Amino acid sequence: MLEENLKTQLKQYLELLENDIVLRLNADINETNGKKVHDFVTEIADMSAKISIEKTTAIKSPGFSVDQKDTISGIVFAGLPLGHEFNSLVLALLQVSGRAPKIEAELKERIQSIRQPYHFETYVSLTCHNCPDVVQALNIMSVLNQNVSHTMIEGGMFQDEVNSRGVMAVPTVFVNDEEFSSGRMSLEEILNKLIGQAGSEAFEEKDPYDVLVVGGGPAGASAAIYAARKGIRTGILAEKFGGQPLETLGIENFIGTTYTEGPKLAAQLEEHVKSYPVDVMKTQKAIKIAKNELVEVTLENGAVLQSKTVVLSTGARWRSLGIPGEETFKNKGIAYCPHCDGPLFAGKKIAVVGGGNSGIEAAIDLAGVVEHVTVLEFLPELKADKVLQDKLYSLDNVTVLTNVETKAIYGQDKVDSLAYMDRDTQEVLTLELAGVFILIGLVPNTEWLEGSVDRTARGEIIVDKQGATNLPGVYAAGDCTDSVYKQIIIAMGSGATAALGAFDYIIRH
Repeated sequence: MLEENLKTQLKQYLELLENDIVLRLNADINETNGKKVHDFVTEIADMSAKISIEKTTAIKSPGFSVDQKDTISGIVFAGLPLGHEFNSLVLALLQVSGRAPKIEAELKERIQSIRQPYHFETYVSLTCHNCPDVVQALNIMSVLNQNVSHTMIEGGMFQDEVNSRGVMAVPTVFVNDEEFSSGRMSLEEILNKLIGQAGSEAFEEKDPYDVLVVGGGPAGASAAIYAARKGIRTGILAEKFGGQPLETLGIENFIGTTYTEGPKLAAQLEEHVKSYPVDVMKTQKAIKIAKNELVEVTLENGAVLQSKTVVLSTGARWRSLGIPGEETFKNKGIAYCPHCDGPLFAGKKIAVVGGGNSGIEAAIDLAGVVEHVTVLEFLPELKADKVLQDKLYSLDNVTVLTNVETKAIYGQDKVDSLAYMDRDTQEVLTLELAGVFILIGLVPNTEWLEGSVDRTARGEIIVDKQGATNLPGVYAAGDCTDSVYKQIIIAMGSGATAALGAFDYIIRH
């Protein structure tokens, strides 16, 4: 069941178990999926004398729980935790055995304060690189609080359940049988939604910073590190640490690293920042900036942070079509990540809106999973690289429509059709389909700066060669700026430039 390299990795981790583990198994070996889970659990148990198996009917089948002998952790894996979920299994084994989760003391206290019982269920696909963050966060909560339990459900083995519950994006989380969330969430975000976010009083005692970075992507992490290395007081605000790499699977052009994956890089960025004395404030959103004696940044919770200088690195997000049905059917047939959500549309008809590299890469990827892909491009020709176009046109289950405008997306509880207009004839036509993947580029997260910082017509912050904006003491870096090219390595370089520019501003003023 396990490949040799995974076996080797797992054996090394199992040597770190602190206490005996029992895997409580519910699987029918006369059924195909049941036998797969049975063999998988048996193979794991055979690798360590500290792991035993008990049979149970108390959990979802086919599945298994991870417990100590005389305790129930609340962690269940329904299906096979392979692919991107293999690390979730490894961490669950270690943490249930007694190894403490690596989280901040404040988060641990918040988890342990939960008094109400919560049973979470997370639907995942094994190709989803966003799912493990949610699975691992909820597993940590289960380990630290007996009022919390969590079942990971591998959608491929529970397709009927996925369909009956209307799951059309992963990760989708239910709590106590009610839908809780869809999409990537950090542990902090889950706790904020479950028990509320800390108010502005938590920020009242914070002294002014020398450099305050707003945004936690590659540019923001770079700026925070460069500032902290100068020995000056540095803070970083981040709604989500990691930025756009969180939505990127394979990265092959990060110089010096032949291949890495976005979530791994995002975790490394956060770890690197935290190796310096940087005040990291996650799940915080800035809504206003002003220059008085110091630069003042107002947060959504009402708090106001002061700093001698600020580096804006708020990044960008997927551009929306702005058509009827788009907001209504997000995560109900409308998706943005082919790697994550593609398997949910297996054997179905879908559309990809966007003829650039990201759209055509998605169409090629999805063509191997779904029944048929229709690509819709607004311009008369596709914009993707020729090598991608050649690959696309070689596929039998792909139709390309150029010079068309997507007009609306329709459905009842989920997407069932899309309307588009032929721009030559003005004729409006309808496609019957189950899903729409929208990949039409990015838009900078800068709306909140209206009236305070100069931006281009596209909303990009205008900066000079030091990264300075028109507002004294305020710098910017990364995909939110008017940088010609939007790449991870360029964002990191501009973050360093902005931090050095901010430091130069401090010593000269």
